[in-house]
Amino acid sequence: MSEKKQPGVWEGFKAFLMRGNVIDLAVAVVIGAAFTNIVNSVVKGIINPLVGAIGTQNLDSYSSCLKPPCTGTGDTATGIRIMWGSVLGATLSFVITAAVVYFLMVLPMSKFLARQAARQKAKEGAQEVIEVSELEVLKEIRDALVAQRGSGNSHN
Repeated sequence: MSEKKQPGVWEGFKAFLMRGNVIDLAVAVVIGAAFTNIVNSVVKGIINPLVGAIGTQNLDSYSSCLKPPCTGTGDTATGIRIMWGSVLGATLSFVITAAVVYFLMVLPMSKFLARQAARQKAKEGAQEVIEVSELEVLKEIRDALVAQRGSGNSHN
């Protein structure tokens, strides 16, 4: 009896790495990390100063005191503070990231794919019209041959 050899761990790992999804995911992570720096720069360089026109440029300094006295910063802080400014900054970063990804990547790609689908559909529609007209011509030829045979038999 021949026994099938099970693939080893190394072969399975190589097969896993050679899948296209793993490479695509790795590229996405690297691009995402680089993109994060751009978004953080936009938030720190543009959004925070705009918010700073109303209050302070550093959103992290916005907080509310839940249990007084709230004095000091870092390890010397007393009381209980809710640091809602850092949450606001992270939310703005997320919204900006989502907007940039949507408007610069998702929307153009979906429009491109829609145009491609429309072209493909138009090409298929034209092909169908050609096939239908060929079918009609073939039917006419068949009918003419049948009529010709029928009239040829009656004259004999």
